Amino acid sequence: MSEPVAPAPFTLAVDAMGGDRAPEIVVHGLDIAAERHPSARYLLVGDEARLEPLLRRYPRADIACTVRHAPDTIASDLKPTAALRMRNASMRVAIDAVASGQAAGVVSAGNTGAMLALSKIIIKTMAGIDRPAMAAIAPSVRGDVVMLDLGANVVCDARNLVEFAMMGDVFARTVLGLTAPTIGLLNVGSEELKGDDRIRAAADILRESPLGPQFQGFVEGHDIAAGTTDIIVTDGFTGNVALKTTEGTAKLMLQLLRQAFTASATAKLGYLLARSELERLRELVDPRRYNGAVMVGLNGVVVKSHGGTDGPGFAHAVDVAMDMVVHRFNDRIREGLGAIGPQLAGTRQNGQARSGPAEPGPKDGPAGSNDGEPIAAAR
Repeated sequence: MSEPVAPAPFTLAVDAMGGDRAPEIVVHGLDIAAERHPSARYLLVGDEARLEPLLRRYPRADIACTVRHAPDTIASDLKPTAALRMRNASMRVAIDAVASGQAAGVVSAGNTGAMLALSKIIIKTMAGIDRPAMAAIAPSVRGDVVMLDLGANVVCDARNLVEFAMMGDVFARTVLGLTAPTIGLLNVGSEELKGDDRIRAAADILRESPLGPQFQGFVEGHDIAAGTTDIIVTDGFTGNVALKTTEGTAKLMLQLLRQAFTASATAKLGYLLARSELERLRELVDPRRYNGAVMVGLNGVVVKSHGGTDGPGFAHAVDVAMDMVVHRFNDRIREGLGAIGPQLAGTRQNGQARSGPAEPGPKDGPAGSNDGEPIAAAR
């Protein structure tokens, strides 16, 4: 991992009004984050009249935060095209702070589609990146794994998948501290002949690229939980379905365990005997531990928190954003792009140009969306 640099004041802009229980869980989360990152500062954007009393209740957050008033809030069900017109919304003002250089990153638990659209249009895609992707961490039996894309792009071509692999490599090094994370392309089988032309073309490029030694070929759905590779690369449609299926399965298993250990007096005794290990299991699959999906490939750090999280969960999303900023995530993306550039150039020459929709204009949603609206991405 590269040597971190000290965070500057207002390292992060925070949308105080996004999420089911905002702004209290946001301020609570920043109070926790302020203890973990004492040198960091936060530009807290939202309704000043609601934020000031909360900050008095959370003294560490009060010290770390400067409030910027934004009177409007983007509703959770508002379409991204409508959100683009709300210039005084807390999410918009926080994202504007990143675009203007006042903050190195933004964290929000608000409307996912709006955040994707605003970030692409205001912060803009990094030079050399065809499409940004949504990346997050998921649990496996071998430890944490990185998954991307999780919903920013419904349709992807070979170039997009190769770029996702490169950005996932930097993400795994930055957040998980891995020195040479392994990479797998999610497919319907592990054999080389499986899948469509785009995924086979992506595999060929990766084998010949600087990531070749880390690339393990195709992986299947069960390999996510097995931790077969450290990074799972796929298109946004498949990734979003896979992520939510994994989350649902984890919740199902916990519910079945709960039912089993309350079925009889003997079962309750068994629970008492196994309580410490069961608590450890619960902590390992706790969604708060994995909160914070990153929109990678933009000219700034953009982290999406789960809308239904609590204070500790929001604090974890802030932790992810801090990792991105302190360890110069975007600089390392640029370095990775430089190393893999010749292989990506070849995709254009060999007719592997992207198959998805054109780059969006001001009235469109993120590339790869359906009718201009992105699918529901990060949890």
